[in-house]
Amino acid sequence: MGAGVKNHRVVVSRHGGPDVLHMVEEDLPEPGVGEVRVKVLAAGVSAYDLMHRRSGLLPGTPKVPFTLGLDIVGVVDELGEAVGGVDVGQAIASGPHSEGGGYAEFVCLPADELVPVPPGVDSAEAVCLVSDYLTADLMLHQAADVRNGERILVQGAAGGVGTALLELGSLDDLEMYGTASQHNHELVSELGATPIDYRTEDFVARIRSLTGEGVDVVFDPIGGARQLWRSYRALRKGGRLVWFGVAATSRYGLRIIPASLLTRLFLALIPNGKRAPMPPDAGKVEQRERLAVLLRLPADEKIRPIVTERVPLAEAARAHELLERGGHAGKVVLVTSA
Repeated sequence: MGAGVKNHRVVVSRHGGPDVLHMVEEDLPEPGVGEVRVKVLAAGVSAYDLMHRRSGLLPGTPKVPFTLGLDIVGVVDELGEAVGGVDVGQAIASGPHSEGGGYAEFVCLPADELVPVPPGVDSAEAVCLVSDYLTADLMLHQAADVRNGERILVQGAAGGVGTALLELGSLDDLEMYGTASQHNHELVSELGATPIDYRTEDFVARIRSLTGEGVDVVFDPIGGARQLWRSYRALRKGGRLVWFGVAATSRYGLRIIPASLLTRLFLALIPNGKRAPMPPDAGKVEQRERLAVLLRLPADEKIRPIVTERVPLAEAARAHELLERGGHAGKVVLVTSA
């Protein structure tokens, strides 16, 4: 790396709105033993980032100032000591990292946490797989244990995880339904699902009219007592409700989290054959193995992750504003010029 090159990193200076995100300039980080320095090309923006930016009350939120970013895709820039099996210039993906750090031009990461990105895979599309598609894969194949031909309802079907569920679900030949805003219905249809307008339609009644008895699985990343109860009612006897997110915090705040937990516990106790399984807690090794498989899918042209917008790193505040407005399809991605 040339002399005088600096690292630029976005930090949360205090908790609050998107305006608390600021760029800082600093010396390049140096990789330690077993680490590599990565030149970041793309970093994902998530609802998890927004929650940590807004409040320090969420468990696991670092003390300010801190840097957000669960997932990155980039190229190896420098090797630390005792690193093998990794080459300078190699394209890699890494995450999800609950401690963040991805909103930067350069980061140092343990070499054993990197997953190679196949040649020809776009970096912004690849970063969608690190959290969103990995989450969707775990929800589909571990939490719900879907079987070919089953019926599923995806809440928030046009979002990052929602579109991932539909793309992966189509590979399993699932019969799919998805709630989304009217302007995203064409996309939901293109991804193989029957769209339902959650603003103007009662999705429980609509599912009943379309299926007769309900769906086998509902995937709900929204949360909230009323939302989860309605998702549960859309299930057939023996169906599974997979709740794995709290997107409703953007409207109702963090109080929605304990309400959602209590509701899921209550639903799991109802003796009517329906189930509300807890999301799986996959270890890092299993996550990397699954991510390596997922990264082959765009390389083999089996999926095409949807990028809402590629926002320059320096405009991270605008990326957060875009995510908070909602109504978009796919994932918002920060890109660097490093």
